[in-house]
Amino acid sequence: MSKYTTGEIAKLCGVSVRTVQYYDTRGILTPSELTEGGRRLYSEDDVKRLKIICFLRDTDISINSIGALLSEDDPGSVISVLLEQQEQLLRKEVRERQAKLDMLEGIRRGLKSVDDFFSIESIGDIAYAMENKKNMRRLHAILLITAIPIGIIQWASIVFWIASGIWWLFALYVLVAVPYAIWVIAFYFNRIAYICPQCHEVFKPRRKEAMFARHTLTLRKLTCTGCGYKGFCVETYGEEGKEHG
Repeated sequence: MSKYTTGEIAKLCGVSVRTVQYYDTRGILTPSELTEGGRRLYSEDDVKRLKIICFLRDTDISINSIGALLSEDDPGSVISVLLEQQEQLLRKEVRERQAKLDMLEGIRRGLKSVDDFFSIESIGDIAYAMENKKNMRRLHAILLITAIPIGIIQWASIVFWIASGIWWLFALYVLVAVPYAIWVIAFYFNRIAYICPQCHEVFKPRRKEAMFARHTLTLRKLTCTGCGYKGFCVETYGEEGKEHG
């Protein structure tokens, strides 16, 4: 079985010699063997123990707590819980960092579509829209879910009309579809706002103008209620009069 000196075990575990010596004085990592000259030698099990100690220290557990933990009959069960907690923490950090990466990527893509690449206000507009992206996705999901049964009724009534010549089911669909369309328009435009690329104000346009305006998935050609700018404005989730820096 391999034996390691203080310097060797320190190098294997990525700590200083002084740290190994300190753990020895605290009684949580005693050498498995002492030579006649008083030289400390550590075994493979000691290496594993030191790695566990280093991990526990990285999770901010005190030396006293580590000593108590390692003296337990079954320290593995406690360490398993700690590992699970550490894994959850790391996964959370990964998700948060991924969200930041997604935002940065969105801003980078958005910058390609603005005239003034170095405009701080334009960057702020894009960042504001990205922050509200989750609310916009939720809004679109609600509309999609409610539209599915309406779509089913529509096609079912048309097929039934063609197959049987009976039209009253389609008429029933129209009676349902008209109030649904009115609700969708009100529901949607009550929950969205637009960012003016000229004055960078978040505003709500007149509903009639917004309904018939030329638009894409994220832009709509509107008249800003603040500065009078007429052109494409960025769609976002927000409240009238809300400002962003």
